[in-house]
Amino acid sequence: MPLSAVAAGALCFITMISCVPADSFISQTGVERDVVAARTRNGKCNYDIDEKALIHQGYYKKVFEDNFNTNLHNWKIWTGGAYNQELQYYQSSNLKVQNGKLVITARKETVKGATVPSNPQLKTFNYTSGRIESKTYFTPTKSFSKVRISARIKLPSGYGMWPAFWTYNDPWPTKGEIDIIEAQGQYPFQYTTNYFYGSQPNIPQTDATKITSLITSNVSLTKCYHVYEVIWTKQSLIYLLDGKIINKKSASTPANKYIPSLFGKLQRITLNVAVGGNYFVNLDPSKIHPDAMYVDWIKVFT
Repeated sequence: MPLSAVAAGALCFITMISCVPADSFISQTGVERDVVAARTRNGKCNYDIDEKALIHQGYYKKVFEDNFNTNLHNWKIWTGGAYNQELQYYQSSNLKVQNGKLVITARKETVKGATVPSNPQLKTFNYTSGRIESKTYFTPTKSFSKVRISARIKLPSGYGMWPAFWTYNDPWPTKGEIDIIEAQGQYPFQYTTNYFYGSQPNIPQTDATKITSLITSNVSLTKCYHVYEVIWTKQSLIYLLDGKIINKKSASTPANKYIPSLFGKLQRITLNVAVGGNYFVNLDPSKIHPDAMYVDWIKVFT
């Protein structure tokens, strides 16, 4: 596997601003607040979608669902280290299905394992965590012009936590990547949206400094559940928080001209909690506080 799709994209712009003081999420990520992201969005604590109303509108049909009531048979489990200077080793024991929830727990523990799944060379890790990727792939096509990917999640708190809900496929970024949410545990009211594309492996053509958007809620994202969504069409990526549109990336703007290149390219859904890595600037390992991400459900509509 080439560069990790979540964090490799972050590296593209973080390294450009490493001299910025690390006193806020903006300085940590280098994200500029655009007109949409600058407004504080009113998330709704423990929000859930009205699925019947959504389908009744006639615009959507549910094509995938996992309520995490039994096991992880719909998912592939990542075993091994990751990329982008992340500190964790991914293993199945950090993934639990209990009480109708998927729990992905980061832990401070020392283990030895494969550097990455494609490289069996042993490496020592000081943290462990979990990552899953759907066995089913999704993309808008001529038959159904949009895909709505949704998840109800309670994010982990704690310094150094890097939870993510995203889609991608290999070889990265030739099939594209859509970041529905990336967050830092020490900032419980903020997260970013993004996407990546490149015609050659490991070389993104998208400019992360222009298309990464910072989303701010006045309701904590770590103390209760929220619904994060993206509506993926040929010409746009529309992001929603608790049923409200909070960010739209349109191919009509020069910075987003690569969105149509994602159309028809199959991507799989990924959920993970990384520890540290290139999404952070001036990370202080002594302050890392592991925590867990809770996922209530995943649903896909077309």
